[in-house]
Amino acid sequence: MNITILHTEDCPNLAPLLEELHSLIDGRKDIILTTLPVRSDDDAQSLGFHGSPTILLDGIDPFPGPSGPVGLSCRSYPCCADAAGRAPGYPTRDRLAAVLMPRS
Repeated sequence: MNITILHTEDCPNLAPLLEELHSLIDGRKDIILTTLPVRSDDDAQSLGFHGSPTILLDGIDPFPGPSGPVGLSCRSYPCCADAAGRAPGYPTRDRLAAVLMPRS
């Protein structure tokens, strides 16, 4: 599985997301993790980038949200909202673990 993290240069959620991912995939030889900075509106348009960080598994967003505008912005994950309805800036550990399960 290839994991690509699309992100803006100053994304405050990139480091904690990468920390979670590294702890989940440690020792998994079937996973390649790369990051790809999105530096311009043109890049965002060509990638269909809906905010930072965006996680792609083999090129597919496993956490699609409402289709918002394409561009350089922060992203939230409504799928992982807390009891008060606050959506975090990256998926919860449980949600990440679920999409990273080995495929048979």
